[in-house]
Amino acid sequence: MSDVLKNFTDSDFDAEVVQSPTPVLVDFWAPWCGPCKALTPTVEAVAHEVSGRWVVGKMDIQSNPLTAGKLGIRSIPALMFFQGGRCKATLVGTQSKEKILAKIEEISG
Repeated sequence: MSDVLKNFTDSDFDAEVVQSPTPVLVDFWAPWCGPCKALTPTVEAVAHEVSGRWVVGKMDIQSNPLTAGKLGIRSIPALMFFQGGRCKATLVGTQSKEKILAKIEEISG
């Protein structure tokens, strides 16, 4: 895992994402998901670009099924954008860096 990407778990999701004073982008993925693996370099590039303004991390739903279940994630990869403890937007499937950054700018205002 890249040094710019956090690794979220069921046990720290509330503290690291919901209670974060900084907006958080979470990439929900699984080791067996090809499109998820293909999206990782894009998510890393986004993390570098928004460093200091947004926290960016990944969550393996196979190892951490509780949070994914609570959030109703049915398809992966799923990118969820959290601000002020609430999910402000979700993008499902492989996305371009430009589309992810545009969503971050839209949420950031």
